[in-house]
This record gives sequence, structure tokens and C-alpha cells, in this order.
Amino acid sequence: MKKNRILAAASVALMLGGTAWAADPVKIGLITTLSTGAGYLGEDVRDGFLLAVAEEGGKLGGTEVEVLVEDDGRKPGNGKQIADKFLKKDEVEIMTGVIFSNITPVVVPLTLKAGAFYISPNSAPSIFAGEGCHEDYFVASWQNDSLHESAGVYANALGYKNAYILAPNYQAGKDSLAGFKRYFKGDIAGETYTKLGQTDYAAEIAKIRAADPEMVFHFLPGGMGINFLKQYSQAGLKDTYPLVVSTASMDERIMGAVKDAAVGVRSTSHWNVAQDNVANQKFVEGFKKAYDRIPTVYASQGYDTAKLIASALKATGGKVLDAKDEFRAALKKADFDSVRGEFKFANNNHPINNWIGQVVQKDADGNIVNTMIAVVSPNHKDAYADQCALK
Repeated sequence: MKKNRILAAASVALMLGGTAWAADPVKIGLITTLSTGAGYLGEDVRDGFLLAVAEEGGKLGGTEVEVLVEDDGRKPGNGKQIADKFLKKDEVEIMTGVIFSNITPVVVPLTLKAGAFYISPNSAPSIFAGEGCHEDYFVASWQNDSLHESAGVYANALGYKNAYILAPNYQAGKDSLAGFKRYFKGDIAGETYTKLGQTDYAAEIAKIRAADPEMVFHFLPGGMGINFLKQYSQAGLKDTYPLVVSTASMDERIMGAVKDAAVGVRSTSHWNVAQDNVANQKFVEGFKKAYDRIPTVYASQGYDTAKLIASALKATGGKVLDAKDEFRAALKKADFDSVRGEFKFANNNHPINNWIGQVVQKDADGNIVNTMIAVVSPNHKDAYADQCALK
């Protein structure tokens, strides 16, 4: 755990060429997944966040910050232990970073009970979007269901009438299938829950073949998505049963790992590396320069999360818990330039996103890229906002 904390400080210091923060900074606890087959998701959230800090010379919104980073190993028990330490010993005022929705239900209640703010760069389970919403809980990414709802919309637009669907058996997986089914107008040819972290999908691929659907939707982020797509392509099913997924199942790391097997896969996202706005161009070029790799959607969300926090710190002169009402109001205003373009919150503190239909293609140089087709679901608000009492 200490190793990851030192790495966070060192990463900022390296980019700054000196000390990463000054005395009495605002402490931010970043609990994320840096190990397991999904480790790159947390790595990109962390690196996107730290890039925003580095751009301000160790500050956010003109305020010195100290970012404490530790790996939860995708285990709720680890998340609880780290959160307890961050909140009680380190006295962090802002918590962020969680990737998986089996960790969020542990970390978020502890954070809110301690009186701190939680600002999510990724995981946003339905239990905190409706009646369980909270004024000090914000999400800079998506509500779990909504990115998969957009895949359902895209599948409709592509003319598919039935689909086989699968996802890991945990909260985000359940949200993903619920979201897809909420908007997909066709029939469900089959529905399967896999094990979180599963590597062998032979049984699931056999079920898909037997069901003979028009298309397949899955939510398999990180290494799960890499393994599934490799095996799916090797089984000769990719062209027979086309994939329509969300960005979590077809990011730049997955594309790089499976190479040609990704070509033709369609997905939806609220962000694309080629989006033409000043904030995104600055982010992408800065990320490439700092880390020598192309950012994923997770990096974009880590960066946006830091920029959101910066906007609130700027508005309060660096005060967080000493000016909770002002800090909360500034977060709600979201006065920052997002890499995805326009950024605004629904009443439940979850973003209203424009979802883009994409397809993986090879560009003129032979590079595998996610090509934007069109906005398929504009100003999309999640299905739980109306159940939230917040205004």
C-alpha cells in the first residue's frame, strides 16, 4: 500500500521536476484498482487525475493538494481498510478513485458518514443514484446503467431484433444488463452472468452459438474483455454474431491487446480520443507526453474528476469541509472545461451525457481506432434521477 502512495507522489514530482505539494494541502484519497487483470483501469484514472495536478504545479484550482493513492486489489475488504485509514488517520477531505462497484458500496458510506465528499471517476452503481442519492456524493463519469442504455439505443438504430447478453455477477454487471434491456426494443435470446475476473469463456461462447442471436452485448471491462474477445474471435463468432457494447468493453487498451479482432466492433461512449475541443486536445497531448501511451476513457474521467475538484477549490479559495455548502454548490455548478465537451449534472449529482455511436476501424496508417459515427443518445439522464430527492 505504501508503495502505491509513494508512486503517486513520485509521479507528480517527476512531471513537476520538484516537490509535488506544499505544507497544509487539501488531502485527497484515491482508492483504485492497480492490480489484477483490470489494473490498467485504475492506472489510467490515477494518471489522468495526476496529470491535471501536474498541469497546475501540484495544485488544483490554485490550491496545494496531496493525493494519496492505494490499490484496493478489487477486494471490498481492502477498500474498507484503506478508506478507514484515509479518513481517520490521514484526514482526507475528498475521496475518489474507485473503479469497481463491489468496492463503491463499502467506500462511499464510510466517506459520507465521516462528513467528507466522494467524487467518482468511474463506478456509479444504481443504489446511489435514486433514493440512495446524497448531497455530498458526485459522479464525474456516468451512472452504471446509462452507458449500457446507450448501447441498447445504438443496437436499435442498427436494426437488431434480438440479442444475447452477458456480464459479471456483481452490481455493475447487474446494472449493465438492466440498462441494456431498458432501452433495447428487441428480444433477449439469452442472458448469462459470469464470474468477476473470469478468464475462460468457452462455456459462454457455446451458449451464444446455441442461442443463435442476431448480435451480442456484453459488459466485460479490462482483462475480462480482452480474454473474451480473443476467444470469441478465435471461435469464429465475431462476424456471425456482431458485438454492440459500451466503451467499458472496447477501450484503447482492449483494442491494442486484441488488435484485428476488435475491428468492426461497435460501441457507445461519452468521450473519444479524437473529440475536437480544446480541453480534450490538451488532455490527450499532455497524457501522451507524460506517460507515452494513448489515454483510455478511464484516464479522461480521472482528468475530468480532478478538473471538477479544481473548479470547486477555486470557487471556495481552497476550503472544503470548512465551507461544505459553498464547495458542494461549486461542484454542482461544474464550472470547468470537460474533455467530453459540455458537462452538467442531473439533480442526483450524476452527469447528463451525450452518447456517441462508434465502430472500430483501421485508419489510413493502419492504426486501430474507435471512429465516431454519430450521437445516438443526446442529453441522456439516468433512469434513477427522478427517484432522488435532491434538487
